[in-house]
Amino acid sequence: MMRGIGRGYIHVYTGTGKGKTTASLGLALRAVGRGLRVLVVQFLKAEKEYTGERSAAESLGPALEIRARGTGGFVFPGEVPPEASEAARSALGEVRSEMEAGRWDIIVLDEINVASSLGMIPTGDLLALLDAKPDGVELVLTGRNAPREVLERADLVTEMREVKHYYGKGVAAREGIEK
Repeated sequence: MMRGIGRGYIHVYTGTGKGKTTASLGLALRAVGRGLRVLVVQFLKAEKEYTGERSAAESLGPALEIRARGTGGFVFPGEVPPEASEAARSALGEVRSEMEAGRWDIIVLDEINVASSLGMIPTGDLLALLDAKPDGVELVLTGRNAPREVLERADLVTEMREVKHYYGKGVAAREGIEK
């Protein structure tokens, strides 16, 4: 690693509450401010879904890169399109290559827990990635329904719990707040 973070840890941000991706992006922003390089791979968002976080990352230059690798739209249990699973497995391979290349201090695997819980990525493949993590790389896994084995392997687990949300009142996702 260029700057070095020392020993890298594995974080998991999971649960039903809002804020998992937001927490990982806050960590990414802090890291970039300290001269670290961060890669975010989004497992469910598609390239065509241009989000506020991707727009902001472009202004930070090469220190923060966000790659949308999903096929887009909602994926429901029992209704996973084959191309969505293929895209998720390909993204996992991309993360492994980037992790081994040593160009990034932190790699965020956004919504990987959801992809795994839907069977798009076998839990064993995700655990193999965690086992292959070099010492100087911090991995952050986000998304609800994190597999039990991943929670056991992680060094830090934070569960976001919904107490109240305006979605229940019919408020749609808002630009700049949720997307």
